[in-house]
Amino acid sequence: MHVTCITVNPVPAQHMDLRDRESQQRLTESLRTLREELGIREEFPEEVLREAEAAVRSHELPAADLRELPFLTIDPPGSTDLDQAVCLARSGTGGEGDSGNARGDARGNAGGNDGDNGPGGYEVWYAIADVPLFVRAGGAIDAEARLRGQTMYAPDGRISLHPEVVSEHAASLLPEQDRPAFVWHFRLDADAVVRSVTVSRATVRSRRQLTYAQVQADIDAGTADEQLALLEEIGSRRIQLELDRGGASLNLPRQEITHEGDSYGIITEPALPCEDWNAQISLMTGMAAASMMIDGGIGILRTMPEPDDGALGKFRRQSEALEHPWPEGMAYGAFLRTLDVTDPRQLALMHAAASLFRGAGYTAFDGALPDAVVQAAIAAPYAHTTAPLRRLVDRFVLVICSSLCAGEEVPGWVRSALPELNALMSSSNQTASRLDSGAMDAVQAALLSNRIGEAFSAVVLQGSPPAVEEAPGKQAPRLSGTVQVTEPPLEAKCYGELVAGERVTVVLLEADIARRRLRFEVKPTDAPQRYAQ
Repeated sequence: MHVTCITVNPVPAQHMDLRDRESQQRLTESLRTLREELGIREEFPEEVLREAEAAVRSHELPAADLRELPFLTIDPPGSTDLDQAVCLARSGTGGEGDSGNARGDARGNAGGNDGDNGPGGYEVWYAIADVPLFVRAGGAIDAEARLRGQTMYAPDGRISLHPEVVSEHAASLLPEQDRPAFVWHFRLDADAVVRSVTVSRATVRSRRQLTYAQVQADIDAGTADEQLALLEEIGSRRIQLELDRGGASLNLPRQEITHEGDSYGIITEPALPCEDWNAQISLMTGMAAASMMIDGGIGILRTMPEPDDGALGKFRRQSEALEHPWPEGMAYGAFLRTLDVTDPRQLALMHAAASLFRGAGYTAFDGALPDAVVQAAIAAPYAHTTAPLRRLVDRFVLVICSSLCAGEEVPGWVRSALPELNALMSSSNQTASRLDSGAMDAVQAALLSNRIGEAFSAVVLQGSPPAVEEAPGKQAPRLSGTVQVTEPPLEAKCYGELVAGERVTVVLLEADIARRRLRFEVKPTDAPQRYAQ
């Protein structure tokens, strides 16, 4: 599923002071138990650490030299596992400090095909961490990474896919450090349509490590340099291309858990426009990788089926019930971009749209192409290839694409892994999802554990189903739905007769830290009221 975040009104973090030892221990124990329940591997075996140290000591940088290109990274504050670095330029201008050698290397070793992008076009170099250089096929790191699948994120720390010496040091594209990378070189026309693309290994050197807030502040203030201005320009054009081809994004507000000392909190942050622009570069790369693998007859795609007529019909009826009807003839992706999630009914409608983004998975092939090759939300073939430090499958996609681009045989260790990657990634995704939701539930319960019986304002996201008449002597299940509590900002189960999009008052019945469970009930004396526009 292609999920992006959009701008919502900032909500202050709701903090619980955990200096009280009992409260701290209860939440700490709940999070520890959650990891145990999920079988998450926290410590790396000694043989994995030894192999990682040896790989770092012995690795050699690629001969192709792109260090004169002014790459930069854009990540959340404090990030140390930097997978991607970008360099942007207008056609024929090169990067800042271009001396000719960098352009020559980019066109040859990392550019190859000299497609004509015409006047007013762009060039994009996208460097992706060369994780395969540090992970010996069939070795201890490789075996451990297959067991983990991806980096897991928890409130009290992350559980990395690779040892820290690799993921946060030698392979990470940190600023002012020479690093090995797979460099994707794109030539785009004036509308940001890809006219040519190649990928190969090269040595790069990131100049700057920026945060999204820094980038957006510079752009808003009109002080952004040429590269950041181009990020907005190219990103905006790529968003329009996504709409033109019928792509869709599930733009739900983002909630994150904060942890400072003994204080935990939940924040709902505004996502910045530059996050979407930056994501478009990754999406463009994933689409290029998929196209290369399809043409080469070998690879692994990220696929998702189109929503069926039943799901689309139900969503259309929901849009009418929530008084924001989906116009006939408008693609559902274009309609979703019109929704304002600061409005309760439109927020409920965005949550209902999740039913249109189901069935995502991985499809491997070696020879005959599979029947399904498209990721429906992106409206194009797509592959995961831009996060090899944090996701297992990307390492294999990078090697496949660079081999195909160089006209070389795809290594046997990659071919032999393809049949099992779907299962490995599916299992890992399920674990990551359960960790995310379980941790959020635990922290939410801790935040409200001393507020049982209090009333809260809320918006109904998912209404309760119609009551059904049970057989005599059999008790009917209690009606329930899902609500979005306004303050603190959280989602939870709520008992009572609920209608999606209604604004209600709910009473907290239960906040169980150990069970990681919150339960609310509609305030009996309150009749649901329509939210005033």
